[in-house]
Amino acid sequence: MALDPIALAQELLAAYETGSPLETPFSARDAAFDLNAAYAVEAEFARLRIAQGHRACGLKVGYANKAMWRALKLDTLVWARMYDDTVHFSNNGAAELALPFYHAPKIEPEIVFKLKQPITTAGLDAAAVLGLVEWMAIGFEIIHCPFPDWKFQPVDFVAAFGLHVGLVVGEPMAIDDARIPGLVEELPRFKVKLQKNGELIEEGSGKNSLRSPALCLAELGGAAMARGSELEAGDLVSSGTLTNGQMAQRGETWSVEVEGLPLKGLQLKFL
Repeated sequence: MALDPIALAQELLAAYETGSPLETPFSARDAAFDLNAAYAVEAEFARLRIAQGHRACGLKVGYANKAMWRALKLDTLVWARMYDDTVHFSNNGAAELALPFYHAPKIEPEIVFKLKQPITTAGLDAAAVLGLVEWMAIGFEIIHCPFPDWKFQPVDFVAAFGLHVGLVVGEPMAIDDARIPGLVEELPRFKVKLQKNGELIEEGSGKNSLRSPALCLAELGGAAMARGSELEAGDLVSSGTLTNGQMAQRGETWSVEVEGLPLKGLQLKFL
């Protein structure tokens, strides 16, 4: 018997609200649990959160690396919704975030976009998709895995709302037509330096997000359209990690510096 998306979404919501881990990933419970089933669970989870009074405010990306797609049997990236109570804005590039019970979260530096127009066409190039963007910023996505030992398949990632528990957005930079040609060239090449308590942990690059965060945004637009979830004006998009995800704990201060883009860095302290 196929797994019930309503029951799975309720199970995930309980885990999200209490921090209690699930015993097994859904893919291990039913070998037939596929992406269609996973997106059905993600949609039901969104319905439950909206019924609680929350608002979906955009999408986050997963598997923004084409080299992984063949091994994982994907034909595009995957995505999940973010919410008004999970997205936080920094104050002049600094923020604090409480971690109430997530005992093993990871932190990922990502480029965040805000759309000023919907994405209604698949296959846009970098310049065309940037023409739909109001602003961009560096951000930190915080993820937490409800499955044991961070072991899961892409279908589990989708069903579990992309493991998303928070997005912290740095200082936005407005995008106008004059900026776009430069950004097309800079977004694949820019670098980031990720630090913990002032110590360099890892360096990353824009190419790690599907060769360019702009191309990742365009790919996401097409992938969402294919499943009836068109990106709309005002939506935020967290466009894929620029480094490996790093384990984080309460009391740590993380920062990211950006080189090669006119973006202010971001500092985040976990409480």
